[in-house]
Amino acid sequence: MKYKNFGTTGVRVSRIVLGTANFGTRWGHGADEAQSRHIFEAYAQAGGNFIDTADVYQFGQSEEVLGALLQGQRDHFFLASKFSSGATPTPDRLVTGNSRKAMIASVEASLTRLKTDRIDLLWVHHPDAFTRSEEIVRGLDDLARAGKILYAGLSNFPAWRLVRAATIAEYTRATPIAAAQFEYSLVHREPEGDLFVACRALGLEAVTWSPLGGGMLTGKYRKGEAGRLEAFGGAVFQAENSRQRSDVLDAVLDISRQVGATPDQVAIAWTASRGGLPVIGPRSPEQLLSNLGGATLSLSIEHMERLDAVSAPPAKAETIAAVSSSDTDTELPAAPVA
Repeated sequence: MKYKNFGTTGVRVSRIVLGTANFGTRWGHGADEAQSRHIFEAYAQAGGNFIDTADVYQFGQSEEVLGALLQGQRDHFFLASKFSSGATPTPDRLVTGNSRKAMIASVEASLTRLKTDRIDLLWVHHPDAFTRSEEIVRGLDDLARAGKILYAGLSNFPAWRLVRAATIAEYTRATPIAAAQFEYSLVHREPEGDLFVACRALGLEAVTWSPLGGGMLTGKYRKGEAGRLEAFGGAVFQAENSRQRSDVLDAVLDISRQVGATPDQVAIAWTASRGGLPVIGPRSPEQLLSNLGGATLSLSIEHMERLDAVSAPPAKAETIAAVSSSDTDTELPAAPVA
């Protein structure tokens, strides 16, 4: 496993993050405790040290399972969790959203489930429509000063809110916003236009979820498998619903055959090359080991260029087409280093 500095924090984390939304079965879909243990141990044996969970994952069971697994080896892992949605199917309104009250109550409950005295990285899971950035920053700072969290991050926030919160934290000398988490894959490249730019400008770590497009980029849905298509009610799933997406999947499948790798490894290798930390969410040890292969797979320049071109967002594709059809010798604009 390769490692990198987590933003500007100085913490060295593995380049593949283990997402644990599948640790547990309270959602009606996931890995039981024995399977979760096998996944966790295989990830640790491969050198992985960055684990991502949330209070809402399996309605708290993901954190409970991790709490048991981390006993005796807590300091060997960088542990991230999230709050905003509550840990039950019908959470009280006072423990949902981004308010300081919800934040503190959620963190206290997460610490109990995780059997630890601190969360290394607390994510605000998603923005609500009410809580101001000033309150979010103040709440995160309160928790850091109390020793309940070490670092803070924003998940699924638009770029402008990310920048505003990071700036408020900087100018009020509060606990810095250290990272941003957002969806990113060959079939969801929109973050290249704003979130990656903001992260680079502010020195924040980019953590990217769903590098497989909810499983679409493995090609399994073409074989009639279900996976996230049904398991989470279609949430966090990118359907093969356009000519471009079919072309992207065709390219991934073709390249995987050429290099002797699996489609998931090709998709993860591409995502990892863009500069962020991909979060994988395996439901079995077999899926984990296959996903981890993407961390060591080196694609050729030709393969990378093919994937870049076939997955280019419409605006970027139009620019490439315009330049390519020009009679001049103007070079193509450099692709962003994401």
